[in-house]
Order: sequence, then C-alpha cells, then structure tokens
Amino acid sequence: MGSTRDKIKGMANEAMGNAKQGVGKAMDDKEMQAKGKLQELKGEGQQAKGDAKDAVKKVVDRA
Repeated sequence: MGSTRDKIKGMANEAMGNAKQGVGKAMDDKEMQAKGKLQELKGEGQQAKGDAKDAVKKVVDRA
C-alpha cells in the first residue's frame, strides 16, 4: 500500500474514531467511547506508517 493511501485511510479512521467517541459520550456509552479511541489510534498509526514510507522513499531517492 502506498504512503498516500495509508495517510487517507488513517485520516478516515481517525475521523470515524472521533465521531464514535462523540456519540459514545453523548449516549454515556463507555464501550463506544473506547472503541472510538482505538479506531482513532489505529488511524494515527496508519498516518505514521505513511509518513515513514515517505521518509524511506526520500532516502532511497537521494541514494
């Protein structure tokens, strides 16, 4: 998977996770809040993976 695709999927997961957290908070649903937080963290990880791929590509391109 390319770095841009990782970043896009990461942003989508982060957004969905934040939405779940908001709904969970509004409904006083701790489980939904926790699931939302996990999805947000997954998204952050995907974005970091995309950033790492970009960094590696820059190093390889310089070589």
